[in-house]
Amino acid sequence: MKNFILTVILAFFTHAFYAQNAFDKFDGQDDVTSVIVNKKMFDIMSKVKVDASDKETQQYMNLIKKLDNLKVFTTKNPKIEADMKLSADKYIRTASLEELMRINDSGKNVKIYVKSGASDTKIKELFMFIDGAKNEDTVLLSLTGNFDLNEISVLTDKMQLPGGSDLKKASKGKK
Repeated sequence: MKNFILTVILAFFTHAFYAQNAFDKFDGQDDVTSVIVNKKMFDIMSKVKVDASDKETQQYMNLIKKLDNLKVFTTKNPKIEADMKLSADKYIRTASLEELMRINDSGKNVKIYVKSGASDTKIKELFMFIDGAKNEDTVLLSLTGNFDLNEISVLTDKMQLPGGSDLKKASKGKK
């Protein structure tokens, strides 16, 4: 029985660490633009004094308090794009993500997945992969925390995230 419990605990921790490190290999690579924002930075950002009369800014400040980690990797390098696609496909299969939506537009394929929280609109992780069309970036995005999907459009406006327009569609699509 002890061995079984140890195995289950080890499997859980291995999966949790894999989720955090699955895409770190792209950080610092030539031809890859990466943006990584950790919990500490979100905490600092949430303490900035803002104009309380601006509703959208207030919503943004409330949202960033709920975020833990943001990782965005973009590239136009075909070899790295292929590696990103393989990594994304493997992560989607192993991370218990559910598909939120899929868009195919003029050769650009967008896949958006979520790991649900306590309710239908509460999200623990939002994962997006954009398989870039000709001369467009391939984008891999992972956002973790405990937030509401309906708040994402505020984040995409304020942080100008790659694929933001696709994320806006997702946040409007699932209510």
